[in-house]
Amino acid sequence: MSDSPTFRKTVTHFNEPGHAHELTFSCFQRRSFLTKDRTRQYLAEAILKAKQKHQFDVWAYVFMPEHVHLLIWPRKDGYSISQILRSIKQSVSRRAIRYLRRNNPDGLNQLATGEARRPYRFWQAGAGYDRNVTSRDALLKMIDYMHNNPVRRGLVEAP
Repeated sequence: MSDSPTFRKTVTHFNEPGHAHELTFSCFQRRSFLTKDRTRQYLAEAILKAKQKHQFDVWAYVFMPEHVHLLIWPRKDGYSISQILRSIKQSVSRRAIRYLRRNNPDGLNQLATGEARRPYRFWQAGAGYDRNVTSRDALLKMIDYMHNNPVRRGLVEAP
């Protein structure tokens, strides 16, 4: 075990009224946890629930096998991207871990961190990527990038 301090990348969120946000977050160790209909359903339901709770609109999204892109527009002036992400990610993690405990305990090995404090992880540690969007051109490029991501990867023929 190393005596050096653990480095953890942090993201500063700029919760600016009138800004859209491009959010990208990844599965633990970039594993393909989102290939199952069940986990994609957990994610879709978590986004819908967070959308109601935190009052934001979803302008674009894509679920890739190992990461997610969301483009959201908070409708309230006072909002927290951190809380929005926490609502989405915690819900999916808890449901996935609960499912595996009940139905496939060996499957938990894919989520094992080796840490006593947090033995399992569905999502990569940290907030992921958050970019404030303030211009129409940036918004359109972002939507195009997101929707063409599965095409570039060969997962689909068209967005």
